[in-house]
Amino acid sequence: MKKYISKSPAAGIIRPSSSPAGAGSFFEKKDKSLHPCIDYRGLNDITIKNRYPLPLMTFVSLQSWTSETSTTCFTRDELLDIRQNTPHNILPVFNYSDVLLDIVVGGAVALFKCFKKRKRGKRAGALVKLRQRGFRTVLPSIHLANLRSLPNKMDELLLLSRTNKDFSNSAALCFTESWLNDAIPDSALNLPGFQLFRADRVAESAGKSRGGGTCFYINERWCTDVTVLKKMCCPDLEAFFINCKPFYSPREFSSFILVSVYIPPQAHVSSALQHLADEITHTEQQHPDSVIIILGDFNKANLSHELPKFKQHISCPTRDKNILDHCYTTIKDAYRSVPRAALGLSDHCLVHLLPTYRPKLKSAKPVVRTVKRWTSETEQNLQACFECTDWSIFEAGATDLDELTETVTSYISFCEDMCIPTRTYLSFNNDKPWFTSKLRHLRQAKEDAFRNGDRVLYNQARNTLNKEIRVAKRSYAKKLENQFSANDPASVWKGLKYITNYKTPSPSTEANQQLAEDLNEFYCRFETAGLTPHAPSEHLSIQPLTPPATPLSPPPALWINEDDVRQIFLKQKKRKAPGPDGVTPVCLRTCADQLAFIFSQIFNRSLELCEVPACFKRSTIIPIPKKPKMTGFNDYRPVALTSVVMKSFERLVLAYLKNITGPLLDPLQFAYRANRSVDDAVNMGLHFILQHLDKSGTYVRLLFVDFSSAFNTIIPTLLQTKLTQLSVPSSICQWITSFLTDRHQLVKLGKFKSNSRTTSTGAPQDCVLSPLLFSLYTNDCTSTDPSIKLLKFADDTTVIGLIQDGDESAYRQEIEQLAAWCSRNNLKLNTLKTVEMIVDFRRNTPALPPLTIMNSTVPTVASFRFLGTTISQDLKWDTHIDATIKKAQQRLYFLRQLRKFNLPQELLIHFYSAVIESVLCTSITVWFGSATKSDMRRLQRTVRTAERIIGAPLPTLQELYTSRLFLILILILILINDVLRDFLNIFVFAYLDNILISSHSLKEHISCLSRLKNVSSTKHHLPWFQDFPIQNRDRTFQALTSTKLPFQWNAQADKAFSDLKHRFSSAKSLLFLLTPSHPLPKGTNILGIVSSFPSNWLWKSGGIGCRVPKSPF
Repeated sequence: MKKYISKSPAAGIIRPSSSPAGAGSFFEKKDKSLHPCIDYRGLNDITIKNRYPLPLMTFVSLQSWTSETSTTCFTRDELLDIRQNTPHNILPVFNYSDVLLDIVVGGAVALFKCFKKRKRGKRAGALVKLRQRGFRTVLPSIHLANLRSLPNKMDELLLLSRTNKDFSNSAALCFTESWLNDAIPDSALNLPGFQLFRADRVAESAGKSRGGGTCFYINERWCTDVTVLKKMCCPDLEAFFINCKPFYSPREFSSFILVSVYIPPQAHVSSALQHLADEITHTEQQHPDSVIIILGDFNKANLSHELPKFKQHISCPTRDKNILDHCYTTIKDAYRSVPRAALGLSDHCLVHLLPTYRPKLKSAKPVVRTVKRWTSETEQNLQACFECTDWSIFEAGATDLDELTETVTSYISFCEDMCIPTRTYLSFNNDKPWFTSKLRHLRQAKEDAFRNGDRVLYNQARNTLNKEIRVAKRSYAKKLENQFSANDPASVWKGLKYITNYKTPSPSTEANQQLAEDLNEFYCRFETAGLTPHAPSEHLSIQPLTPPATPLSPPPALWINEDDVRQIFLKQKKRKAPGPDGVTPVCLRTCADQLAFIFSQIFNRSLELCEVPACFKRSTIIPIPKKPKMTGFNDYRPVALTSVVMKSFERLVLAYLKNITGPLLDPLQFAYRANRSVDDAVNMGLHFILQHLDKSGTYVRLLFVDFSSAFNTIIPTLLQTKLTQLSVPSSICQWITSFLTDRHQLVKLGKFKSNSRTTSTGAPQDCVLSPLLFSLYTNDCTSTDPSIKLLKFADDTTVIGLIQDGDESAYRQEIEQLAAWCSRNNLKLNTLKTVEMIVDFRRNTPALPPLTIMNSTVPTVASFRFLGTTISQDLKWDTHIDATIKKAQQRLYFLRQLRKFNLPQELLIHFYSAVIESVLCTSITVWFGSATKSDMRRLQRTVRTAERIIGAPLPTLQELYTSRLFLILILILILINDVLRDFLNIFVFAYLDNILISSHSLKEHISCLSRLKNVSSTKHHLPWFQDFPIQNRDRTFQALTSTKLPFQWNAQADKAFSDLKHRFSSAKSLLFLLTPSHPLPKGTNILGIVSSFPSNWLWKSGGIGCRVPKSPF
């Protein structure tokens, strides 16, 4: 070694330790000792950019070295990944491990695989982010525990506060069972850096003097503005409410309301939760912008049953294997719970709640929007531009229909761009509509004063900003009120949604060109060439239709008038997005008079040639994420933007097709038909089930079929054959085939656009004709066995098997025929989402064999959401009511937000009717009559909460249920009963005037009127309707549009009304009204009437659809 050291300086190998490249073989330390270093062998002379020689060992030769040394050059990237990619044959081999101690090698990772790989980047996770942000967290970090005597745990708490930074930096400490009383002063419970708020047990209220009690420790570095809201103490519940306004909070939260709860093990859980839910609801009403965080020991209780919108965040066991301590908020994924060691001898562990919520500002990136500024002046300029246009020049210059349509649409888009100015602005996710540019400047002035440290200027800027915010809110509220008075519901609804953030934007996704191409290929995966129509199956044949499929006279040819086009253009919604042709709905609506002529010419020429213009068949697909994290292409919902002009054209063809095919449709198809609704489908299905279960030895099997992209699998040639069988003219059939074939589509994902693809399979889901075409496509899919019912609502298909004495042969055979029919018609059964539910109330229930479809076993479920109504296998409605209450309570938040603006009660009532009451009354005639009293009280509690927010009485659910029930009965009797026909005209007037018009539900009023008016549409397939006195019929429909009664209520009408009430009260079923004592008109087809209005024919004291089998109840 000494010899080597003496030779090294002479060779120029040893360099000073301060050299940028490092020292040579050895360098001299302060204590005059030598330290071995790396020899880079003339590094300064041979260095090349980004390439370095492999370091040589310190000693030239070693007795233990068995391989020759070599110099190998590596790039920078190769050195970073050298551990995985270095060949083994260039590495030296050592026979003695002690020699390694004397060797120092640069880049030791390249030589010794035993070294741990370095982790690049930085640590992540909720706890790391919490430590980085300190006290500027979006939600407070909290420690929760059941202490069982706080004084006995003070020594350990003091130790934790000094030694554990996570504990000492916690925003709040929540402790239950503090066991405090008036004899224990606050000074004995002092925790440095924290402020104590306590709620001791009151012996007079709780019935016990010892135990109980809750308290909070609030960190003074997080918040000092703390207000005690209320204290509750009773034998079943102890609760403590405090309001914290911290130094930092996101814009969407004005404060944090912390609620500590202790429910003793022997408490009456139901009464405790009801009392707590009422107090929380009242607190929400007083503080609509605050976040309520409910913490404590709930033992057996679960608050989600009373307040479904509150979510429980503690997932770790807190006592043995049970979760007794809970944390509830209305924010999804607000906290992550981490268990810590218990304090002292407590039997509950300490729970650390780490905030994981992302604020609105960071949940979505700012969006640059460009909008067109439509004013009365610009609209007149655009109309004048089209009025002076000679459209005959376009018709004369075009060689075919495609060129004419392309030229006209391009010209319209060009004129709109020239006449209508645009404005570009930046939109943030947490923007408010009343936050103007003036407020933005005042906000910036406040921030500048704070940074400069000028306290006087800061106070002035803060007060000015607060004053201007109140003025801006009042001004915006006045604007909404004026819009409501001017009968502009669209602008009012837009403003209400802005104020309340009623609909949040969809989650953002990473966009790139390749993803857009892959999605476009995925959406065209059903494209199939060479398919020919199959002959009908002998098992699942086309059922005879009434009236016959071939009418005596062919339907008239479709011709579109200019007035029809004008009327359809005037109904365009201005806020709809334009299609690929660039023609906007607002342009069609504004210039309907000027554009109706040219488009009527194009429409009629298209029908004459049986050809759809190519520019009308283009579509741009916008994938909308269904969930925050994408796992596959199915997690994107495709929204197709098609031509607005073509949608108007489709509506005109749709009305023509309905008139032809309406009487020929399957009676059990409930979608897109007059006098049919979701309630009718659910009621009819329940009627089949309940009627069958009244017999002994019966049960029901329900198969809920799911199709994979049903609309996208329609074969146009096969559809054309089926339309011909339904008496649709051949020219219209060819036009529809042209509409569905050679369609061009592309996917737009952010700023990326895929290449255009051509598809000739399926019907676009966002087209007007698609639902009816699918109904016609599946019209021949019916059941051949009377014990099997096949209900259809567009692509939602349900097979109801009415099993008698355990014989399932017909049911299983029908399922096999359904699968075969789907295979022949190119419909893909999604066996992963197809489920079955069994309703069986027999006492001795044997194990039923599972159902198999296409070699896949169908899973059995206990409940299923059928057309918006959750049906359980025990035919109870607890699950559906829980979901309804949860959804309604979530929407109460938006009502509270509106209340802050001091809007008129009338506007708040309309918002309640449209947003909250519509949820509570969804399919109410199906389930309300069978609801338990407890569930009814829970439902009514939501209505009472809305009453307190609005400050005005609202109709109860019982009143709404009764009104809708009577309306259904009246509609049925208008169609069926001839004895009371003359009286029913009068009764309808009185009913609508006295009940519906005085109701607060404007939506219900309009819906009822529209359904009564649609009664006239049944004249095509109700023979006795033509015998209805024309003067009575005209008087009926004329009175529906008036709020005045066209008659005087006299003794005769009163007698008829009493007779009707008596018959309703004495009827065990609505079929009682069809007994021989009250005959129907001669020639009435009962089956035709039932198929035209199958609302549900069962009516007992419990209400429609409430009959249940005898055995289980």
